[in-house]
Amino acid sequence: MTLAFELEALQSLADPNDVFNNARQWTEYVGVVSEKPTYVVTNFTRKHRVRQDFFSGPRGVEESLTNIAKQFDTDRHVFVGVDEEDEALAAATGWEFLHVEDAADAAGWTLAGDERDAEPAEEPSRDDWP
Repeated sequence: MTLAFELEALQSLADPNDVFNNARQWTEYVGVVSEKPTYVVTNFTRKHRVRQDFFSGPRGVEESLTNIAKQFDTDRHVFVGVDEEDEALAAATGWEFLHVEDAADAAGWTLAGDERDAEPAEEPSRDDWP
């Protein structure tokens, strides 16, 4: 599986580094796409020590998703986003869409606003992913 996070979706998670480390256990490639300038993505991923396999660079999200799907030939391409616009981009490029809240729930990730209420989750398996 290739897993792409829209930057806003990744920012809504309590521990982006932990999310990427967890996702690497059941995905082949994971990265970030955004309409924001490259330096914004780079600054965020460095600050949170996120090691990404790809990023959108100077391209927009739609072009990035198209190029990533061509470069990373996996059985699934899943785009984690935050709104209907992200869902439409996924549909336009042939990616599966998951809202960040649904992805967090399925994988046991904590949303940034949920940190106080969170209990340690069991490690999800590949079979737990929608």
